[in-house]
Amino acid sequence: MSSRRNDRERWDVVVVGAGPAGLACARDLLTAGLRVRLLEATDSVGGRMRTDRVAGCTVDRGFQVFNTAYPQVRRRVPLKRLRLRRFTPGFLVYDGDRRFRFADPTRAPRQALEGLAGGLAGPRDLAALATLTGRDALAPAALLRRGRDTTTRRTLARAGFTDGFVERFFRPFLSGVFLEDELETSSRFFHLVWRSMARGTLCLPAEGIAAVPELLAAELRPGTLALESPVTDLTDEGVLVDGDRPVAARAVVVAAEPTAAARLLPRLTVPPYRTVTTYYHLAARSPLREPTLVTDVRGRLVNTCVLSEVQPGHAPHGYALVATSVLGGDADGREKAVRAALAECYEADTGTWDLIATYTVRDALPAMPPGLPLSRRTRVSAGRYVCGDHRATGSVQGALASGARAAREVAVDLAGG
Repeated sequence: MSSRRNDRERWDVVVVGAGPAGLACARDLLTAGLRVRLLEATDSVGGRMRTDRVAGCTVDRGFQVFNTAYPQVRRRVPLKRLRLRRFTPGFLVYDGDRRFRFADPTRAPRQALEGLAGGLAGPRDLAALATLTGRDALAPAALLRRGRDTTTRRTLARAGFTDGFVERFFRPFLSGVFLEDELETSSRFFHLVWRSMARGTLCLPAEGIAAVPELLAAELRPGTLALESPVTDLTDEGVLVDGDRPVAARAVVVAAEPTAAARLLPRLTVPPYRTVTTYYHLAARSPLREPTLVTDVRGRLVNTCVLSEVQPGHAPHGYALVATSVLGGDADGREKAVRAALAECYEADTGTWDLIATYTVRDALPAMPPGLPLSRRTRVSAGRYVCGDHRATGSVQGALASGARAAREVAVDLAGG
């Protein structure tokens, strides 16, 4: 943490919150030649992208995957330093009786035929999927953003998918992406997500998801970042830290999580957020010897995977780390029900598994219904700006892009006096 004596100075810009949006904003403002102070309330950067060490395991605060196709990620993050390991390009679907393997027909056509032979998909669905994936992968992102907006469910029906395939394939899989299971999310956002999945690879960093914001923070100029510096109020001169420490600045960018942002900017409207809970279990042996996501048609869980099959270092040698996510919060008896569902999905005895961590993320992802702007201006009033995934799309890409937009708007305004 940098010295508090720096806060006696007058800065060009104070950025509140060192999540992805705040880190991107601060970096771009520094590049523009401005004097920037980045204030973070907690003891580390990352916002929701945090990682802990528990029982010798690497556990993220909520299951998160890393998509290599996001433009802002590729621009800002040196991917080689993350030591990424990839998931299987497909997933397993448990329908209550058995697991079906589904693979992207554009990447693994032979495995995709297994889904056809197993009854998960028919020729019509595979053809529609190949057409949808090819179109979204090749289309410019700007074109997809301008497309007609409706719900994801309606756009899938118009694309020619059967109701059965939507229920067994898209709904379980996308519930883990959108954190809702009715497919009511904006079709524009769906197409952008599908494009990123078709063009990129889903991976896990060797040191957990926190390695991403830590690399972003490493690019900041010394003296920029101050940890354990909660901003309690905005003032005419800048901000107030810890209720009694003023920090002066010409402009303030609020890049905090949505609840804190709404408190600091009372006129700000933030969308409702989705909640997700992730359970981490440690098993004596791996219940699935491959780095593959498993979904559940019955909706008892969003998805589950053996993290140590993706990144062996995430668990002690000889053990397996299993991450399982469910929509909503934790409740009495829920972990027991999840454990029973996992026993079926993995065809394994889960009674001896140790529950080592439970994370409930209340503000995991903003709701994105049709008609929601995919990008919004960050200027709230004179000298006041806001950025975050709630001002763009609910993703790392959206958070970084919103931070970049805030930096551009601040730089233009300050240059104009």
